[in-house]
Amino acid sequence: MGKRLPAVLAALVAAAGLATAPPAVAMQGDHSDPAELHFDLDRADIPSLQHRMATGQLTATRLTSAYLARIRVLDPKVNAVLALNPAALAQAAASDVRHRTGRTRGPLDGIPVLVKDNVDTHDQQTTAGSRALRSRPAKDATLITRLRDAGAVILGKANLSEWANFRAAKPTSGWSGVGGQTNNPYVLDHNPCGSSAGSAAGVAASLAQVAIGSETDGSIVCPAGMTATVGHKPSLGLVSRTGVVPISAEQDTAGPIARNVVDTALTLSVLQGRDPSDPATLRYPSTQPTDYAKLLRPGVLRGARIGLWRLPVLGPDTDAVVSKTKASLERAGARVVEVNLPYQDRLSELEFPALLTEFHRDIDAYLATRPTGPRNLADLIAYNRADPLERTCFAGQELFEQALAAPGPQDPTYLKNRAELTDLSRRSLDETLAKYDLDAIASPTNPPAWKTDCKVGDNDVIPSSTPAAVAGYPDVTVPAGSVGPLPVGISFMGGQWTDGKMLALAADYMRVAPVRVPPRYLPKLPG
Repeated sequence: MGKRLPAVLAALVAAAGLATAPPAVAMQGDHSDPAELHFDLDRADIPSLQHRMATGQLTATRLTSAYLARIRVLDPKVNAVLALNPAALAQAAASDVRHRTGRTRGPLDGIPVLVKDNVDTHDQQTTAGSRALRSRPAKDATLITRLRDAGAVILGKANLSEWANFRAAKPTSGWSGVGGQTNNPYVLDHNPCGSSAGSAAGVAASLAQVAIGSETDGSIVCPAGMTATVGHKPSLGLVSRTGVVPISAEQDTAGPIARNVVDTALTLSVLQGRDPSDPATLRYPSTQPTDYAKLLRPGVLRGARIGLWRLPVLGPDTDAVVSKTKASLERAGARVVEVNLPYQDRLSELEFPALLTEFHRDIDAYLATRPTGPRNLADLIAYNRADPLERTCFAGQELFEQALAAPGPQDPTYLKNRAELTDLSRRSLDETLAKYDLDAIASPTNPPAWKTDCKVGDNDVIPSSTPAAVAGYPDVTVPAGSVGPLPVGISFMGGQWTDGKMLALAADYMRVAPVRVPPRYLPKLPG
């Protein structure tokens, strides 16, 4: 599928008129190349794009065409886009009609969105990066239906760590048998982290305005941190998981990745909501905002109490970025209290065995919804043994094999350990927030990216995502600085359902510490 991308791109670009004339729905009297926009796409946010479309300065077709042109030029370096949507320009044209006739569907109408390829789309293959799953699902994921209803342009599918990094004991983040290796746009021979690697790298390289990622533990926030983007891992139950290839119903969630907080907030406003097919969303409180962007006000940090969890295990260079973050928070008027979260060693002991049981249960249930292809985990294991390409980077499938042999979901030891795991993760945050009367806990999202090497796999010791991931609490990461050219993020974590508050604090931090710079696609580290 990845090898066919240039041909698909050529067809889409030709259809857009990039090689000949402007598209038919371009602005009346505008004869410029639709791939050329007279503003900085990297810095543009959704409100400014909607203003341009409302005032006739831009069309959704021109915007989509510009992103397609960037993919044609830049994605051979980054390899973030696994497959383009052949209907993207038709969706953009339909949005232009709505804009001209005053029937727009909200802020995402006409906005190009990349979707991680573990989210079901009925009109494109959904593979989770695996060659075993190269087929179309029966229907869209709930979150895709919400994006379509909001008028978003589904630009295509983003590459990912195969099976969301839950296959091999020593995986290489950003690699999949279908899509190959995604590279970090800042230093191309370094890793983008996983598993939402293509979503984050694609947004960082301005190959889409917004992307959808998913997380079980770290798979939104780590790639966002390593690519200087904004990633939001929502509270569990805020966004439906129906139609998202699972690891664990106890921890999985989908969420947005963008270059700024306002785009993240606007996308969350579309994604969120109850879904009868996902019981977790039935706990969604009626008091949740319907428009998270309205909460993003300057000065929110003034008077806020922020707990700083330094995590020196991430190294002195990362800690130096954390010290600058602390100074920025204090300049913004926040009171910063250094904290350590309890129970982390026990969480580390309990999480992986629980995920093995839950993956076997949930992947079998998901595969039963697919019209064709493997029916269960045993089928996947057999397929990988027979496919040499599947063993070129993720050499093993130890996690699959361990999950197949794991205790069942009714096993008393599993049930006891999962209950303890959930309880301790929530207490680790709740008790710390209460003890110091905190509004949020801030922590480094990631160390600088490691060099990608299939022979040794990832070099990821990143514990900061675990408490919020296991507890089902919100986690928002924004750029905090860099070590050389390699970005480091800062995460804001809070109590359950405080997503709006975390987004507001993160947005105010980006306002007072505007450290993000676009990638330069360096082949390797200087020197």
